Amino acid sequence: MNGYSQTPKEERLKILQSVMPEIFDEGKIDWEKLRAVLGEDVNFADERYRLNWAGKSDAFRVMQEASAATLVPCREESVDFDNTQNIFIEGENMEVLKVLQKSYFGKVKMIYIDPPYNTGNDSFIYPDRFAESREEYMRRVGDKDEDGYLLRDGMFRKNSRENGQYHSNWLNMMMPRLYLAKSLLREDGVIFVSIDDNEVHNLRLLMNEIFGEENFIGQLTWLKKRKGSFLTEGVISLTEYILIYGKSSSCTLYGGKANESESQPLIKRTNSIKTLFFPANLVKTKLEDGVYPAGKYGVGSSAVNLQNDVHIVNGIICDAFSVTGPFIWSQENLDKQIELGASFVINTKNFQIRTYKVFHEDHHKGLSSFIDGVQIQGTNEDAYEQMIEIFGYEKIMDYPKPINLIKGLVESGAHFDKDAFILDFFAGSGTTAHAVMQLNREDGGNRKYICVQLHEPCDENSEAYKAGYKTIADIAKERIRRAGAKIRAEIEAEREKQNGQLDFDEAKEVKMPDFGFKVFKLADSNFKQWRKIRGSDTEAWQQQMIEFIDPVAEHATVGNMVYEILLKSGKDLNSTIEHKENYYAVNSSELILMLESATQETVDAVLAARPKKAFALDRLFEGNDQLKTNTVLQMKDAEIDFRTI
Repeated sequence: MNGYSQTPKEERLKILQSVMPEIFDEGKIDWEKLRAVLGEDVNFADERYRLNWAGKSDAFRVMQEASAATLVPCREESVDFDNTQNIFIEGENMEVLKVLQKSYFGKVKMIYIDPPYNTGNDSFIYPDRFAESREEYMRRVGDKDEDGYLLRDGMFRKNSRENGQYHSNWLNMMMPRLYLAKSLLREDGVIFVSIDDNEVHNLRLLMNEIFGEENFIGQLTWLKKRKGSFLTEGVISLTEYILIYGKSSSCTLYGGKANESESQPLIKRTNSIKTLFFPANLVKTKLEDGVYPAGKYGVGSSAVNLQNDVHIVNGIICDAFSVTGPFIWSQENLDKQIELGASFVINTKNFQIRTYKVFHEDHHKGLSSFIDGVQIQGTNEDAYEQMIEIFGYEKIMDYPKPINLIKGLVESGAHFDKDAFILDFFAGSGTTAHAVMQLNREDGGNRKYICVQLHEPCDENSEAYKAGYKTIADIAKERIRRAGAKIRAEIEAEREKQNGQLDFDEAKEVKMPDFGFKVFKLADSNFKQWRKIRGSDTEAWQQQMIEFIDPVAEHATVGNMVYEILLKSGKDLNSTIEHKENYYAVNSSELILMLESATQETVDAVLAARPKKAFALDRLFEGNDQLKTNTVLQMKDAEIDFRTI
C-alpha cells in the first residue's frame, strides 16, 4: 500500500505476469523472452550458461577496490587481550575481509556464515548506487549518530520483494564477500553457508561460479523446528539448508568415528561378476561344521558359485577357495584388505560373504546430508532456550542458530586440525564463537575463531536495547563473555570433583580452553590518504602537498599505528608485540617499528636486533637529515628492509 491508485499499466502487467510468468525478470519484461515465447526466431544476446544479474560487473569493481581502513584494538571490551588468540572484529564485513587479506591469506581452515536470507523483510548493506564515487559511498555507509554508531537509514537498505532488483541486490551483497572469503581459505579449507528457500537456488549457482562446481561437497538439510505453524496453508517450512564447498578437492569432512562393529557385504546384485580367491583359515562362519561341495549357493542375481569343495571345522573354512559372484571388490583390493588385517564372515547358507574392515585413527564416516535438529537438540527452539539461559530473559536476539548445529559443523570441517582458524563474518549473536569454545572444551582442541559483526543498531523498542545493548555486536561480545565464564565454571567444578577422588587411572586433568578474545574495530587509517583531485585545481594540489608533509592523521595514536603497520605488513592479529625502549618489536625481530623517537642509540638497538624489516615515521628525523641518511645506509648494509612513512 503506497497511497496511490493502481494505474492501467500496473493492472495489465499483473495480468500478463499471471499468464506468462516466464517472460519476467525481477518484475520487468524481458523482451527477448517475450518474442521467443510468441514463436519468433530470436538469437539471444551472449547466449551461454551462466549466472548473471543487474550490477554484477560493478559489484566486481567494488570488491577489487583496495581498502585503506585499519583495525584498532579495544582492550577495555576484550577479555585477556594479551594472551588470547581469539578475535572479535566490529565493522562492515566486506571492508574487514579486505583488511584481513594480507595477514590471513590462505590461513583459515573453515568458514561458517549465516547471511541474510532475502526474505523480503531483511535490511542489509548492498552497493546499489554504483554510479556514485567511493567518497560518496563511504559517506553514505558511514552515517553515524552522536555516539558514533552507524545510522540504520545510512547503512542499511530494506530489500523488499517489490524492489525492481530484488535478487540482484542480494547477489551484489553476497558475491564480493564470498570471493574475498575464498582467498582466506587454506587449500584444504571448507565453507558452510546457511540459507533457506528464498535464495538457495541462486546461492548454489553463485558458489559454483566462485568456488568451482567441481568443489561442491554437498547440500545439507537441517530440521530446524519440531513442528510448523498450524496457520500455514501451503507447505509448512521445517527445514533450512547448508551449502558446503571446498577450496579444492583436498577437503574432507568428518562425520563421526567409523563403526568397527559393522560388517560390509562384498556382494551387490548390480555389480559385475568376478571370481575372488580366499586363503585357507581366513573366513569365519556360523554354518555347521562339515563339507560344502562346489556349486551354486543362493538364488537370483546375488547368487554365488563356489568353485571347489570346502571343509568347515570349529566355525572356520579350512580350505583355500574361489568363489564367483557380483562382488564389489577386485582381487587386488581384497588382497590389500587381507594384508591390512580385515576379517571375513559367512553367516547364511547362501554363502554371502561380508567383511569387517580394519580402521585406523584417521578413518571416519562422512557427513550425513540430513541433520536432525530434534535428535541433536539443535533446533530454533533450542537456540531460543540457550539465549534465555545465557542472558536470563527472552527475546534478546531474533533467529540465533543453536550451539549444537554449529559445533557439529566446526567438528566436521576442522576435526583433524585442532589448532585451526574458524571464521564467521556474519557473527550475529556469537554462536560460532560459543560453539568453538564448547568443542575445544569437549575434545581438548585449541581452535581459534575470528568473528566479524557490524555494529548494527538494535531497535529501540527491542528487549536487547532495553537491557542496555545498543548494537548486535554488543550482544555477541556479552554472549561470548558469559558463555566462556559458564564453561570455565563447569571445568573448575569437574576439576574439584576429580581432586576429591582417588585417581588410580591417572586420568588427565581437564584442559582449560581459551575463553578470551581480542576486540578490534574497523576504523579510518592512521595515515592520510591521497585524494584524487579532478581537473587542474592548483590550489587543491598545493594544499594536499602541504598536508602530506606529515602523513600521520590527526586522530592517530602510536598503539593504533602499530596494529595498522602490522596488518599491512602481513602479520596476523595474534603477533607478539613488545614495547622496547623507543621502538616496538613484532614477533621478536621479524618487524621493528620506530614510532616514538629516532636517535642513534635507537638505530643501534634496531641494528643489533637484526630484524627482517623496519619502519620509522619520517617526521622523527625532522631537522636531522644526517641521521636519516646514515640510518638508511646502515640498514642497507645490515640487509634490513628499512622504510620511512
